[in-house]
Amino acid sequence: MDAIEDIEYEGLSPNAGLAVNMAAGALAGITEHAVMFPVDSIKTRMQVFATSPAAVYTGVGNAFTRISSTEGMRALWRGVSSVIMGAGPAHAVHFGAYELVKEYAGGNVEGASNQWIATSFAGASATIASDALMNPFDVIKQRMQIHKSEFRSAITCARTVYRTEGLGAFYVSYPTTLTMTVPFTAVQFTVYEQLKTLLNPSGVYSPATHIVAGGLSGAVAGAVTTPLDVAKTILQTRGTSADPEIRHVRGLADAFRIIWQRDGLKGFARGLSPRVLTFMPSNALCWLSYEFFKAAIRDA
Repeated sequence: MDAIEDIEYEGLSPNAGLAVNMAAGALAGITEHAVMFPVDSIKTRMQVFATSPAAVYTGVGNAFTRISSTEGMRALWRGVSSVIMGAGPAHAVHFGAYELVKEYAGGNVEGASNQWIATSFAGASATIASDALMNPFDVIKQRMQIHKSEFRSAITCARTVYRTEGLGAFYVSYPTTLTMTVPFTAVQFTVYEQLKTLLNPSGVYSPATHIVAGGLSGAVAGAVTTPLDVAKTILQTRGTSADPEIRHVRGLADAFRIIWQRDGLKGFARGLSPRVLTFMPSNALCWLSYEFFKAAIRDA
């Protein structure tokens, strides 16, 4: 028993194998998204330019209270099925690609001078692959999250969007998503790896290290990319808007123009608080789960 406890958690092979990393990533992704979903729903609602006063919120607390009292707690979980369906495969691809690219780029070579470059490149590559898979599920999720959404089923939502707006509706935000998530992931992984090394140089098993490093890296990356997330939300929910200008928004530049014209500079920070509140604990949980599942599956 003592021998098992003395095993260095991070001292095990950094590249545990593609299947292990993908399985760990899938489990971590589902855990992360499911736990923080209500806060993500509030973020979506705060970012949408609503025409109804009932859908305008002054903050996270105000949104939580009003939604739960007028629509019920279940409204905060609407769309979670889409996330669960997409998050598992997308995170499997994400973490699998990350570890694979990091290994081939030399990111696992101890003391290598280009380690942070390899980590950033691996994170960005992982995002491009996983977002291609996750984007349609994210569109469905946000269509279900908005105020007075007509959808209660992810399958029904997907069919309706495809029938009325075509396949392109699921990917209209993909360029914006990449513009946002490539730097987000590069920042997140780089900050995480640097903090993990700083906080746990010995490489012994330390859940606290993964929580702190994961939480801080998520908060920093989430805050920096909030303006792009606001634009993404506008693009992904355009088909449900009664506003003709928003309904016909075509891309990132269009979305930025609308945000600037209607809300000025502060419009680019819409949903900043719930976004940071989402990413800080969810990233901490995601990294903790990922590292745990990776070790558990590897040692099984």
